Amino acid sequence: MCGIAGFVNGAEGNEFAGRVLGRMMETIRHRGPDDSGVYQDEVISLGHRRLSIIDLAGGHQPMSNEDGTLWVIYNGEIFNHAGLRPELERAGHRYRTNSDTETILHAWEQYGPDCVLRFRGMFAFAIWDARGRTLFCARDRLGIKPFYYVWRDGWFGFASEIKALFEHPRVSPALNESALGEYLAFGYTSDERTLFAGVRKLMPGHHLLLRLDGERTEPKIERYWDSRAQAEACATASVRREEDWIAECRQRVEETVRMRLMSDVPLGMFLSGGVDSSVIAALMKRMVPGPVVTFSVGYRESEYSELDYARRVARWIGSEHREVVLGRDDFFNALPRLIWHEDEPITWPSSVSLYFVSRLASKHVKVVLTGEGADELFAGYSRYRFHGWNSRWARRYGVLPAALRGRIRQWIAGSSLLGAGTRRKLGHTFLGCGESLESLYLDNFYCAFSADAQQELLTGPRGHPRGRPAGRAQAEACATNFRRYFDAGGPRPEGTRHPSLLERLLYADQKTYLVELLMKQDRMSMAASIESRVPLLDHPLVEFAARLPGEMKLRGTTGKYIFKKAAEGLVPREILYRRKMGFPTPLRSWLREAAAAPLFDLLRAPDGLLGAYVDRRALENLISRHQSGAEDATDRIWRLLNLQLWGEIFLAGRREKMETGLMRTS
Repeated sequence: MCGIAGFVNGAEGNEFAGRVLGRMMETIRHRGPDDSGVYQDEVISLGHRRLSIIDLAGGHQPMSNEDGTLWVIYNGEIFNHAGLRPELERAGHRYRTNSDTETILHAWEQYGPDCVLRFRGMFAFAIWDARGRTLFCARDRLGIKPFYYVWRDGWFGFASEIKALFEHPRVSPALNESALGEYLAFGYTSDERTLFAGVRKLMPGHHLLLRLDGERTEPKIERYWDSRAQAEACATASVRREEDWIAECRQRVEETVRMRLMSDVPLGMFLSGGVDSSVIAALMKRMVPGPVVTFSVGYRESEYSELDYARRVARWIGSEHREVVLGRDDFFNALPRLIWHEDEPITWPSSVSLYFVSRLASKHVKVVLTGEGADELFAGYSRYRFHGWNSRWARRYGVLPAALRGRIRQWIAGSSLLGAGTRRKLGHTFLGCGESLESLYLDNFYCAFSADAQQELLTGPRGHPRGRPAGRAQAEACATNFRRYFDAGGPRPEGTRHPSLLERLLYADQKTYLVELLMKQDRMSMAASIESRVPLLDHPLVEFAARLPGEMKLRGTTGKYIFKKAAEGLVPREILYRRKMGFPTPLRSWLREAAAAPLFDLLRAPDGLLGAYVDRRALENLISRHQSGAEDATDRIWRLLNLQLWGEIFLAGRREKMETGLMRTS
């Protein structure tokens, strides 16, 4: 697990490029504190920071092929590299190490861009062909490992983390206003854009080819994998018995966990006490000859903590269990540093707890397994069931005149006859929502600021002097990316099966929501210099899940039906079938305490980023309604707080000031 960076050299010369590359590498030192290396020629500069996991002595990077014409820098793990090696050796490739990095090089020599189709694992890498003057970059299928780049006026630069790019004089941090609407709605951008102008992501399942052998043309980017396309290619018309599906699921989960135990250093397990991490921990205990170390995190407020469940699982499987407990000040005082690590505003409060459990684990192991992915593969979130129910009733409710439905929505939203809790609950049903996917699903379960809320927040009073983004049109466009993937999972040509509503929701979530979860997992673990692996996102398992009938994922009120049936006997039944908590935080109550005053002062700062885009009266109204209990504005305040801190750290250059601590010592 490592950090990579590189760029096309300018006219300044290699000495200048070397200094710039050195600063870029130092910025991401936390990703690889064990080793570093560089390669430079007259065209390209490549840098690498290494966290040594496989072949500790022989895995130094940048690594070259036998004749020194190819150079690779790589972040990740290819878990099937040993299985690929014999075929490459029979083809004449000579190995000098036992590193998976060398397999990437030889596979590129043998198969070209199609080499990525043979890899099982998580990766982001760049291969420089000095003879052909081409740069080939690739990112794994699900987006487990990050890859950011800038292409501007014939210049190309890339890095594992955005902040490293700002060490190059050609790149400076600036707000990408076109992404502001999607950020306020969802907390992240789900296409190639980032919140920084000019900085883009290489999307999951894509590779990039840049030719530098003459006139520099724009990088050629292609998609090489898609879960739905692969699932359809593998689908058969035969009807299978339920027990056969369950048996195959168990076998595939066991296989992917076993593959991710590949390591030359100690490894452990993040154990939340939920279904997914508990199942992986139980399998891990059966497969590892020595002791298994599990790590958990919780809050001092016991009602928000799953530590009791994690302890119960740890006792059941017999792991060596360790845990960390967070308080309010720990949480908020870490926030500026973690926003710096994440490069963009933090979407979910659970990023903070993930960092603290990663820091705990780093004292004992170098690698951890985690449970991400099962909810998006096997329909574990309650929103899938609730949206199905909402959609069915919305179709029936649609026989009423639109004007009448609108008046009912307005009455639910503003009636003094209903308590705040009742208004909130009814507002999430078909009675309080519009009929569109955006209203019935996205605004319901994802959006902090809907299109209407953004218009109120960003437009301000008439005649407001400050310049603003494009207004409502931009706000309504924030759902475009989700809708694009949802529609892509829609009707198929005649003679093929049409995906269900559930399949379309899962597909869109895998392309948007899951990618951001994986970014969080990467950044918070790497901030503590620890590698995290996600066994449930092995791509053959993802393709298997995409082929499953819907009733094998969501049956009645039971999500992840097949996964839970396959795991029976591994962990206690009360763990398998308990209600999902989703790792909540006490954020709502913290933001109503008097001690939160410094946070609201920060939001109101006139020289901050919010001062340029947010109407002050709308902000004050939002804060007042939350503090009084009239409205639960936790998600919206969290979104604005992170945006303000991000602006202070990256745009205003006040990182050191922010990291002195947001909260007064209590």
